[in-house]
Amino acid sequence: MPSAAAPRFSVIIPVYGVEGYIRECIESVTSQSYPDFEIVAVDDRSQDGSGAIIDELAARDPRVRAVHRAENGGIGAARNTGIAHARGDYLLFLDGDDSIRPGSLQALADRLDETDDPEILLFDYVRTHVDGSVEASKSGKHLAAVRGQVVDPRAHLELLRVFAVVWNRVYRRDFFTTGGFDGAGFHFTDGLYEDALMVYTTMATARRVAALEYVVVEYRQRRQGSSMRSSSPRKHFVIFEQYQRAFDYLAGHPGLDDYRKVVFERMVSHFLYTLARGFRIPRSHRRAYIHQAGQAYRRNEPKGFTPPPGLVGLKFKVLRTGSYAAFESLKAANGTRETAFRALGRSKRWGGRKALKTYYAVQRRLPVDENLAVYSAYWGRTPGCNPLAVHEAAKKLAPNLRGVWVVNQAHAGKLPAGITRVAPATFGYWKAMARAKYLVNNVNFPDSVIKRPGQVHLQTHHGTPLKRMGLDQQNYPAVARSMDFGKLMERVDRWDWSVSSNQHSTEQWERVYPAAFKTLNTGYPRNDVYYRAGAEDVRRIRGALGIAPGKKAILYAPTVRDHQRDAFVSRLDLARFARELGPDYVLLVRAHYFYGADRELDALAERGALVDVSRHPSVEELCLAADALITDYSSIMFDYANLDRPIVTYADDWEMYRTCRGVTFDLLSGEPGDTPGVIATTEDELIAAFRDGTWRGEEAAALRRAFRERFCAWDDGHAAERVVRAVFLEEEGLRPPVVPVAERTPAPSPEAATATTGTTAEPEHVAG
Repeated sequence: MPSAAAPRFSVIIPVYGVEGYIRECIESVTSQSYPDFEIVAVDDRSQDGSGAIIDELAARDPRVRAVHRAENGGIGAARNTGIAHARGDYLLFLDGDDSIRPGSLQALADRLDETDDPEILLFDYVRTHVDGSVEASKSGKHLAAVRGQVVDPRAHLELLRVFAVVWNRVYRRDFFTTGGFDGAGFHFTDGLYEDALMVYTTMATARRVAALEYVVVEYRQRRQGSSMRSSSPRKHFVIFEQYQRAFDYLAGHPGLDDYRKVVFERMVSHFLYTLARGFRIPRSHRRAYIHQAGQAYRRNEPKGFTPPPGLVGLKFKVLRTGSYAAFESLKAANGTRETAFRALGRSKRWGGRKALKTYYAVQRRLPVDENLAVYSAYWGRTPGCNPLAVHEAAKKLAPNLRGVWVVNQAHAGKLPAGITRVAPATFGYWKAMARAKYLVNNVNFPDSVIKRPGQVHLQTHHGTPLKRMGLDQQNYPAVARSMDFGKLMERVDRWDWSVSSNQHSTEQWERVYPAAFKTLNTGYPRNDVYYRAGAEDVRRIRGALGIAPGKKAILYAPTVRDHQRDAFVSRLDLARFARELGPDYVLLVRAHYFYGADRELDALAERGALVDVSRHPSVEELCLAADALITDYSSIMFDYANLDRPIVTYADDWEMYRTCRGVTFDLLSGEPGDTPGVIATTEDELIAAFRDGTWRGEEAAALRRAFRERFCAWDDGHAAERVVRAVFLEEEGLRPPVVPVAERTPAPSPEAATATTGTTAEPEHVAG
């Protein structure tokens, strides 16, 4: 049990810009079998939803404490704040986008007991990459060198070659807060590269250090968003100040001559490593960086220091001069062959481009049309979903903006009134793609589309992710076999904005699509209609579908199965179910748009057993017409929940689905917020739910309310307006503000719409 006084570990987590990762990070700690810990999560005035997430987790678990800084101070300041609030015997620093493996705290506690509480305990880690691969660290051999011992680091300098970060070691808190050569304790400094300074000063001071050959931390290699990918190259020049502080600290203390030589070698290697990362030090800053690196080299070079052998040592010697010309000459001599081969490859590829692509390249040299937006939905199908809702809002709020739609020939005959179309792979298409200021899609534009400077890509998405998406799909062969994840990330890199329907989606998109886009927590524009439609709209839509007054319409809308994409195969005996519902019901069936026509469905529709609405252009209208929804794992459930009408989950293959495709939460848990209503896993259970009335009972309604609170928190009828104001009008903040769920009035149910006399005012009419 946790100790009555201080916990064994204080896990300090700085929190900034980690909305997609912080939940996983904290839960990797709270799920540990070892219970004697506290988490101090420090929100460094993060601009995303990270602060709200740690508040939520702290409300659930008393071991989690959420601390909010008054102003942003950087990771060092956030760690210092965490230390001030820590009560544990040991400090474990964990970054908000990383996690620890199961059993880690127990392993650490056991080794601390075995070694009689050393000042520092080092441990191992792995790097996890976006492609799912895991890379072992290079620390193992150094940790093994002191296996089972408690040592003085000055006598075991190989420990200085363990990656110089604070999250691969735990510090005894009394050592950290009162240690040091001056007894004033240790404090993190501002700016990047603060870890190296802390590691080399604490290791110089400690006299009792132990090691654990156990992987504790999974160090996430993010494609975007890391503090090291700073937009300001000058921020990386702080590396010189940090190392100077380290050498100033070491200066004048006896017995550290050999120690200083190793730290110096690590410093110069770190300078070179940073210089080689173009995203840190671009060409325009290389001259100044090399000049300062040379100064730092000459100022701190220990007497008797010998550079490493080979090419690395040659780089040391050239860097010592601080000469940009000398370093570039060395680099050019080493890279001439590789550069020549790259140029040859480019020349060969250019010769094979077709006339349309040449035309596209020419158009990209012409000015961007600031008043042109290109829209597309579902790979060139009929205009719809979030892009159509944004388009309609833009016509009112940004009337100077012209919109054109990319629509395939197969769907050209179904265009709504007022839509201007361009056909894919035509001169008009490539001109629009090259010149438009805004490119809006609910999927990705083709790989052949090149984002030019000045263009803005708005990714609206088209559902809340119950199933695994993006990089998560790498672990599920049914979808991974047809996916090029490298190309996927190149497409994601084009996004400037990502629309989110709810907090769950935001966390998922941030994590599975790691890129530099900005998230719009607006709600889904396509769901605005559920708060703008009135009784007249509901009656009109039902009339067009042939639903007689007084009938109850049940919409059955299952999702696609990745292991069964060739044809629609209903998992429900539609004829039996329609028969069992009886004459007072109308069954509307919508197969997933990936599927083509189905003979059985056609035959049943011809017999009048059901209405096939698979090719209906608006799923939103179908939802407005339905008294209830039956689905399995389709994201339609999250949208339909806005209407506060019954939702029945028919999940006869849940185990198969979550094994083959993966899921982000347990839809069938029955817990409030997870499950939207009645669950049926067999046809008999489904039929019974409608016969005995549980499909619309109070228990189902209570689950639906919790589900709506969780997944419809931002959908209030104004999402499209918020998107247009943020992206097209470039207004600061998201406005209008979101209306709380309890204060909203969704479109009336069919029963209420039928009872409406038409004499009372109704919400804004929805165009058909």
